[in-house]
Amino acid sequence: MQNISFFFRIFATSMNDYLNTPIEFLKGIGPQRGELLRKEIGVFSFEDLLNYLPFRYVDKSNYIKINDIKTENAYVLIQGKILSKELVGAKFKSRLVVRFADETGEIDLVWFKGVKWINDKLKIGENYVIFGKPTLFKQTYNFTHPEIDSTNENKVQKEGFYPMYNTSETMKNRGLTSKAISKLMQTLLDGMSMSIPEILPSSVLQKYQLISRDSALRLVHFPKNQEELIRAQNRIKFEELFLLQMRVLKQKSQHKLEKSYVFSKVGDYFNHFYKENLPFSLTGAQQRVVKEIRKDLGSGFQMNRLLQGDVGSGKTLVALMTMLIAADNGFQSCLMAPTEILAQQHFKSIQKFLTGLDIGIGLLTGSTKTKERRVLHEGLQNGTIKILIGTHALIEDVVQFQKLGLCVIDEQHRFGVAQRSKLWAKSQFPPHILVMTATPIPRTLAMTLYGDLDTSIIDELPPNRKPIQTLHRYDNARLKLYEFLKQEIRKGRQVYVVYPLIKESEKLDLKDLEEGYFTMCAEFPRPEFQVSILHGKMPQAEKDLGMKLFVENKTQIMVSTTVIEVGVDVSNATVMVIENAERFGLSQLHQLRGRVGRGAEQSYCILMSHQKLSNDAKQRLDTMVKTNDGFKIAEVDLQLRGPGDIQGTQQSGALNFKLADLTKDERIIRAARVAAKLVLDEDSDLRQPQNQALNRHLQKMFGDTVWSKIS
Repeated sequence: MQNISFFFRIFATSMNDYLNTPIEFLKGIGPQRGELLRKEIGVFSFEDLLNYLPFRYVDKSNYIKINDIKTENAYVLIQGKILSKELVGAKFKSRLVVRFADETGEIDLVWFKGVKWINDKLKIGENYVIFGKPTLFKQTYNFTHPEIDSTNENKVQKEGFYPMYNTSETMKNRGLTSKAISKLMQTLLDGMSMSIPEILPSSVLQKYQLISRDSALRLVHFPKNQEELIRAQNRIKFEELFLLQMRVLKQKSQHKLEKSYVFSKVGDYFNHFYKENLPFSLTGAQQRVVKEIRKDLGSGFQMNRLLQGDVGSGKTLVALMTMLIAADNGFQSCLMAPTEILAQQHFKSIQKFLTGLDIGIGLLTGSTKTKERRVLHEGLQNGTIKILIGTHALIEDVVQFQKLGLCVIDEQHRFGVAQRSKLWAKSQFPPHILVMTATPIPRTLAMTLYGDLDTSIIDELPPNRKPIQTLHRYDNARLKLYEFLKQEIRKGRQVYVVYPLIKESEKLDLKDLEEGYFTMCAEFPRPEFQVSILHGKMPQAEKDLGMKLFVENKTQIMVSTTVIEVGVDVSNATVMVIENAERFGLSQLHQLRGRVGRGAEQSYCILMSHQKLSNDAKQRLDTMVKTNDGFKIAEVDLQLRGPGDIQGTQQSGALNFKLADLTKDERIIRAARVAAKLVLDEDSDLRQPQNQALNRHLQKMFGDTVWSKIS
């Protein structure tokens, strides 16, 4: 294997050839370890290993003395000698205890695994260097499974930071520890006689004072000091964000060039609705957004616009007005929602908005009956249905429009690209696209995830809306809560009580829905109070009946799971009680809170929790109490969870960063976007000599998706 590795190095005609070498040909790996690296951490080639970055660093430049060990010490380096060693315990459960000393004191080193191998390796009376994390056990410090090297063979860097790599248990059991990966990385770098090719244009490197790609990838593994590490990390972060911005800006420019239908007029449908049906005046933000959309629709190019707005800000109304413009110009529209209950809610609210307006509107979901489907298909094909609302059922091949001109997507991230592309294919030319999101997106996330869409923000709530008062209460305040709910109901108001589970779980100590329903029935007895129940596993007819009773105020308390997060709009409901609120994410808490406060009366959201809370849970609940601003809440959510955990970002594949952090690197994100725009403004197809390496790299990373026409 070593000879084969040498062969690859000699005959590699370029650095790219060397980096593309299969990982098993690196000295010290071989077929078995190669298979392990492929399976456990996705390392297939030398390049993959080079891009497997440390998750943190330990300063190994300073030795400390045993009597200087303190509780707050992290990893430390100590030099001393072995005084004794002893196997303790039964044969198959034995542990090795080694007494280790320097001139200031003594300490125990303990191994539970690899006991025989370690015992044979260590010799009493010899000097060693140990590296590890001290732990306190029975008022005495010890080291469990420390790294240990003879001072004669010690290769610890006397200066510099020592890289720490993530490894799985399987890898550790096969000898591929963090230390082993560090040695393999050194072997890899030692074999790199040529420089790693640069991909960023020299103008970008100079303007932003970035070190070369070669230097960054070498120094990020073995920096000599903090300054080198920061320079290497900043270069890699910039590159990650720059490449992503190149992708989204290229997509955006493609959208701009895409010819589409011209909606040149505002006619009877729109004007009648605006003058006769509009239940209240548009907010300034809604008026601004409608103007932005009208400009897009009349441009002759495809609109690709993201419509952001907080809960209750009136996004659906703006979408409806856009669909009426389409109808005025002889085109059909569709609105695709992620769930049946949300599709039904859109259908009912739009039907209500359009009362007295002679315009065909249809609803298509998975549960639409065959007979109803035939009528819908006929209406779509002959053009009598102008607006179709539905779920993913809209993308079925059998659904054909006469003249589809506008697609509204609600909660875009829940639909895959392939699903959305089927919708676009139903139109002769690319239809105009309006993407609505009910979850406000932090600026940094929007800039990276939705950078290819033009963005409109409704940052204003309708007038006469009183801010919802949010309160955090512990379980011991439950009797006071019940008294408050009775006061509200006696004023004629209604209440939601939301639980995280349907049935009691043995594993999780959460308030379950069934128990909660019986408790509420006992605390709020008939005939004065009526309690209904709603959850996702109920038959549709029962769900519809439960909601109908609540909407008509025949029941005053709705005990529910998070199924009411979307799709339920009862203006008379003024109190939202969320049980085990500490178990919900910020975004979900904010969405649930948005179910109340729809009317003119003062509304309340009461977050019930256990007394003991984690720091993150406490911060989530504190944030909910302090602000109703969905954008501020989204910023905190991003900081707490990171982009990878926020719904939809994993599906996008866009945020698989090795180092860039959207919560901390806004300055670099902005710089990367400016740099990417400048490059594309000067050379949109990246054909100039200085941009060809970048072009090749983008093609390698994204393939045809760089030129994708799907938003």
